[in-house]
Order: sequence, then structure tokens, then C-alpha cells
Amino acid sequence: MNHVNFYAGADIDRVGEKRRDTVWFNGLITANEARVLPVWRGKNMVGREPDANGVFQIAWVSPEQVAPLVAAKNGDVADALYLLGEREDGIYFTVDLSAIDDPLGAWPELDAAFAGLREIGAFVDHADGAMLSYAKGLNHWHSRHPFCSDCGAPTNVGDSGHVRVCSSADCGVTHFPRTDPAVIMLVHQGDRCILAHNKRNKTPSYSTLAGFVEPGESLEEAVAREVMEEVGVRVGRVTYHSSQPWPFPGNLMLGFHAEALSEDITVDGIELAEARWFDREEVRDAKKNGLILSRPISISRRLLDEWVNETV
Repeated sequence: MNHVNFYAGADIDRVGEKRRDTVWFNGLITANEARVLPVWRGKNMVGREPDANGVFQIAWVSPEQVAPLVAAKNGDVADALYLLGEREDGIYFTVDLSAIDDPLGAWPELDAAFAGLREIGAFVDHADGAMLSYAKGLNHWHSRHPFCSDCGAPTNVGDSGHVRVCSSADCGVTHFPRTDPAVIMLVHQGDRCILAHNKRNKTPSYSTLAGFVEPGESLEEAVAREVMEEVGVRVGRVTYHSSQPWPFPGNLMLGFHAEALSEDITVDGIELAEARWFDREEVRDAKKNGLILSRPISISRRLLDEWVNETV
């Protein structure tokens, strides 16, 4: 496998072939090596302070520690825990404690806090970043699908937390976790590339272009359409690079290089505040030029760094 982007590479066996076995799942919950990653209102539980290397560690708890909080909301811990998978060092679950006003109050012995992944993502190691992304994304999907989208009846958790099943005997539809695909592309022509500043980003930083894939559209078509809509530039050859889970809230970023066939930029004025051509040297010396680029852990930055270093 080529270089794995951040938020991927959890190095965990998701044991998909065993998830339907409820006896097996219930046995995992009581195992000594079972560990749970709590998520609360979109935030993950980590150590309150980073370690000596400036890295935040995941704050794991046991199913036994979670059970009283779940019971307080008339819930069963077996229904509340979602299986992430197995590694040699343990069995991993996640749980959504958003219904609890102060879950940390139940664990005064823990020096932990709930933190947003956008804020701490650059300060966790690669494997933990992937696990935090996985847990955040799975819990987000569950929180958005308490009811069947076909008939409106409540849904129940199945397959160790990886499906939701409609409770209506007349419907019974099975719903699977969904990830929204989005294309993200570095548009370039010779020694120049297009970077843009998004209106939603309060920091005056520049990034590659991106957008969601629409129904009935190929990835290459999505790249061409988004570039035309956002900056009015026609593209020719589109080349796939790599992908990255992006749990904000539940996307898969599909990275591309796109060859520009035209030069004039017309900013859409809807999503982008500004977009322009940048020379390779200008980007290479970004810090000296006072140019703020996208986060180092993002696929946008990886596309840009490799182009700047002429490795693509």
C-alpha cells in the first residue's frame, strides 16, 4: 500500500464476518481486554493534556465503566456499544454519551477531556487519528438515523453496531452506514496551480478545490464540473491520487490532479472568497511569503506538497 493519508490506517481487524453473532459480541463486552472510546456531542475523549512529545492520547475506558451511564438512561450497554474491531492488544468499541450532561463526572479518576478532532487532529499520532475518525464517523451516522427513512418507524442497532434495522414488521429495511464521497483536486498547468480561499474558513488560508459528487456522476465528471463551477476553468486529464476519510462529519475525500485547459479564473462568489494562480516557487516558499496553506494532515496539503516537490 502507498502512503496512507491521515485519518486512515487504523490497523484494526473490523471482523465483518462475525458481527451478526450476538453471542460472540456479548462475550467480547465482558473480555478483560475490551476497551471503549467515548464520544460526546461530536467530540472524542482524550487525555486532558498532551504528553511530553505534545501528543494527545486516547482516553479509553472499560465497558464496566460505561454501563452505569447507559443504565441511567434506561439503556443496555450491549446495545450502546458499537464494535470498532480487534487488534493484538485488545478489543475496541465506541459509545455515544451525548445524552449524558457530564459523563466525565462519573470518572473523576480520569484526567481526560472531550475534544474536537479539528482542534487536536494535528496533535495525535497516525493510528490514533484513524481510530478517532472511525469512532466519530460511526457515532455520527447512528445519531442521524434513529428512524427509518422508508417508513419513519424507529430503528434498532444490529451487526455489532454496523447496521440499523427498521422495527416495523411491515418494513424491516436494513440501513447501512453511509459516507458522502467528495472530490478534492489540485488544478495545475505547467509550473502554476490554482488555490482558493473558502468563505467558511475564517483563517486566510489557501487550499485546493473540492466538492461533492452528485447522483449519476463519475468522479472525473465531478472534478470537471466543480472546477468549472467554482473558478470557471476547463480541465482535461484527471488523474486519481489517493483518498482520505474526513469525519467532518462523514465524508470520503477522493484526491485528484487535474490539468487546466484554460487560464481565466472567475470566482463563483458562493463558496469561494478568492482564487488565483500560484507559481510553484511561490508555494514552495509559502512561509517566507506569508502564505497560509491547508493543514499538513489534509489530503489537500499532500497533493500540493508533492506537486511543489515535483514528485508527481
